[in-house]
Parts: sequence; C-alpha cells; structure tokens
Amino acid sequence: MTTYVYGIARGDRTRLPEGLTGIGDPPLPVRVVTGAGLSAVVSDCPAGGELRPKRRDLLAHQRVLTEAGRRTTILPMRFGSVSDNDEQVRTVLTEHSERYEDQLSRLDGRVEYNVKAVHHEDAVLHLVLAENTGLRTLAEANRADDGSSYEQRLHFGELVAQAVREREARDAALVRRALAPLAEGERPGPESTGWFLNVSFLVAEDAGSRLLAEAGRLEKENPRLDVKVHGPLPPYSFVE
Repeated sequence: MTTYVYGIARGDRTRLPEGLTGIGDPPLPVRVVTGAGLSAVVSDCPAGGELRPKRRDLLAHQRVLTEAGRRTTILPMRFGSVSDNDEQVRTVLTEHSERYEDQLSRLDGRVEYNVKAVHHEDAVLHLVLAENTGLRTLAEANRADDGSSYEQRLHFGELVAQAVREREARDAALVRRALAPLAEGERPGPESTGWFLNVSFLVAEDAGSRLLAEAGRLEKENPRLDVKVHGPLPPYSFVE
C-alpha cells in the first residue's frame, strides 16, 4: 500500500490525537513511522492511488499538520507527497536525518503567516487622481468635453492604470517594510491578478499577535489598503 506523508518531526516528541484521520473517503487513519530519531506522520493512500487536490483532502492534509504541530515542531510536506511504502519512508528518514534535524531546529517554535494585499478600488483611484495633477486635468477635460474620442478615453484609462500599478508597487513596499522587522524570514508567493502583494513571513509563535496588530494599523492609517493575513500556519514556504 502506497504511503502518504504529511510531515516529519522528531521521533521522541510526536504524539497524535487519538482517532486522527487524514485524506480519503472515508478518511484514512493517521499513524507515525519512525527512523533515526525522527518520525513521519503518514497514512495509507486512497485505494487506486489517485491524489487530486479536492477541497476535502486539502483540508484534511492541513488538519493533520495542525494537530501534529500543536504538540511538536513539524516539517510540513506539500499535498501529494507519497512514498512506495512505510519502509521506504523509514529509509528516507535515516538517509536524510541530519538535513531534517537542521530544518527542525531552524523552524522550532516558528509559524508562517501569509499576507496578501489589495486596494479598495474607489479609494485608490481617488488617491492617484489626487496625487497627479496631469491626470486630474485630463479627467476634468474629458468630463467637460462630451465629444471626447475613444482614443482619448483609452489613453486616459491607460495612464490611470499605470498610476495604479505604480501605487501598488509603493504600497507593496510599504507593507513589507512594516511587517518584515517582525519576522525571521520572508518568501514571496505566486503572483496573481487578485492582489498586488503575496508574501509569507516566518514568525516566532509569540510574535504573531504583533504582526496581526501591525497589519491592522496599516489598514487603519491607509484606508485604500485591504491587508489579508492568514495564519498561524505550518511553515510550508520555509521547508527546503
């Protein structure tokens, strides 16, 4: 039976809640495989070995890591990490024990907070017009001239879009400058049209409240900003 791996921890500290289940339908029991003083939190793979990122299984993967992480530092594996069997898991733990121990020491007592930032559209448009005399003049001219051409309106829209992109870059730097001093590490997330900043911070567990408070201050002092903070999470982005 193929073995599904959720994460790796120190073997002498890994205790799981009784009855903990993971991926699969019905959910499969979670167990621990040990080797070289380490342990892997695992379960069987679903019958047939098919692993698709269904919401149910993604949440189950997260839940197992969260429960295990309440009791010890754990190196989270990404969804879909599998091994041929328990014995191969044991072999990998033994062969790479020094590397895993180093990472466990580095991440001990740390969690991840993912931060995404977007603009409130009306507020940022108002701001870029207020900041740019040329844009304001064009906007007023377009309003006064009902017969402005399509090309003129298109040109104005392009100028506004460029001004918004420049503001996004400045505000991304603003958020990072405010939050980075509270973190021990930083990793960029994938870019998307849904936000202008996506970054994860490695934070000591007792510093999480300060990061949340600082994100709240940024929003209060900059009404154009919508700063979304997700965490604490297992430190996915900081596992090598």
